[in-house]
Formats: sequence, structure tokens, C-alpha cells
Amino acid sequence: MQAQEKPHILLIDGMALLFRSFFATSAMGHYFPNAAGTPTNGVQGFARHTLTATSIFKPSHLAVCWDMSAHTFRNELFDGYKANRPEPAPELMPQFDMARSVSELIGWKNYGIRGMEADDVIGSMVATWDGKADITIVTGDKDLLQLLRPGVRIAFMKKGYNVYDIYTYERFVEEYGISPKQFIDKKAFTGDTSDGYPGVKGIGPKTALKLIKEYGSVEGVIEALDELTPAMRKKIETDLEMLHLSRKLAEIHCELDMSDAIDALALPIYDEEKRESIEREGYSMIVRQADSLFRS
Repeated sequence: MQAQEKPHILLIDGMALLFRSFFATSAMGHYFPNAAGTPTNGVQGFARHTLTATSIFKPSHLAVCWDMSAHTFRNELFDGYKANRPEPAPELMPQFDMARSVSELIGWKNYGIRGMEADDVIGSMVATWDGKADITIVTGDKDLLQLLRPGVRIAFMKKGYNVYDIYTYERFVEEYGISPKQFIDKKAFTGDTSDGYPGVKGIGPKTALKLIKEYGSVEGVIEALDELTPAMRKKIETDLEMLHLSRKLAEIHCELDMSDAIDALALPIYDEEKRESIEREGYSMIVRQADSLFRS
């Protein structure tokens, strides 16, 4: 008897697609306002990107993951977390809710949990379906590399709607020489300027990678401090507290309850009724994209 084929779940980092789409068009002053005068450039770009991704990766199931609030448990750990990020542009503000609404309109399942980031939702989805489904993650966020494992790949957006840089577990191990889980420890040393935490001052990516290759983890490095050069030891000892904190901030939380049945994520069918409801909302660019991809 033929083994049943595994589901293939496409996990969309909704925020990454929304921001990317917004900035790609707003840079030229294009906001595509709807009949009420509200900008839709980010929303329509997000939906068009997701539609194209479904045509490229051909998943059987799909979920869109969102940040639900600016304040998360990581802000409780460290005041400076993402504190360096500017407020979203006023033209983008109304589009967060609109993007989730359009996602529902098309029939995609939205996920977001207050106090957690989209990364944590994606990580929990990966943990929930590990071994039971093949997973493709569409994002622009290198933090998600730590989630790689056999059966999981990450498609990083590169150019337009259809050019991706795809990482598998095997490619990551070959390029970095460490496991994806150890990527968290590497990041603990380097910190993350875009997220606003410093790691260990004076330790860059190359040195961090060398330390993790040699000693395996943050704890491994700390246990071997006597083997390091005096200068390296001093850097780590000076920022020891921040090193531990940075590791906590860098790790994606994978234990959220994502116990929906697989049918809840079934890929919707683009039919005439769906087409009309999207058109009624004034999203003509989404309709054009869907028509070109899914109507013969």
C-alpha cells in the first residue's frame, strides 16, 4: 500500500511581506489608495507575494503568522529590545489590520498571539508539525535559520515576487559548519543591531562562529574561558550578563499551542465568488495577480 503523502505547509511571515511590500512602493510615492483614500500598497503587495509563493512552492496548506503588538515578553527581559526602531509610517498604520482582513477574505488562516512575535508563532508551528508535514517558510528574517531541520526549508525573499534564496538544513550545516540550533549561541555573542541588543562588545560574526565551532555553545565557551586569549576572555567577562541575556532574546520560543487540525490550514480555492469578494473591497491588483496565476 502506498504511504500517504505528507502535507506541505507554507508558513508566511506576514509582517516581513507587508513591510517589504510597503517600502518597495512607498519609496516611489505609490500608495494605491482605495475609494476611502486609505493606502493599500502594503496590503496588496503582501497578498500578491503570498499568492505567487503558493504558485511557486505548491503547498497543500498555508498559515500566515503575525506580530500582534509591539510589546512582547522580550521587552520584559530587556528594555532596549527593538527600542531603536522608528514608529511605522502613518500610511502603513491602517494596513496591519487590513492585511489580516484580506488574508481572511482570501481564505488563509491567520495566527498571532499577544506578547509573542511572528517568529515564535512560526517556530511553534514548526515544532508542532515536525516530522508530520514538510514546511516551507517565506520570510526576510535570518533569525529563522535556527528553525531549520530535515523537512523544513526557508525561502528568503530576494527580488520581486518570485526570486528566493532557499536554505535547507543541509545547506546551512555545509555553509556554517554548525547546527541551526547553535545559530542561537552564535547570535548571543554578536547581538542584533536591528533588534537593539549588543551581545558581547568587540566580537563579530567570524569570531562568534569560531568560538561556537570550537566549544559548542555559550556555556561551552564560558567553561573554557581559561583557554582563550586574555583579550578575548576580558571581552566575555565584561559582558557576561549581556551574553546570557542576548541568548535568551535570540532564541525563538517554540512552545505555543498550535494544535489546530491540519484541515484548518487547507489552501483555499480561488473561484468566481472569491474573486468577486476581493474585487468588491477594491483590491484590483490582487485580483489581477490571482487571475494571472490561477485562471487558465
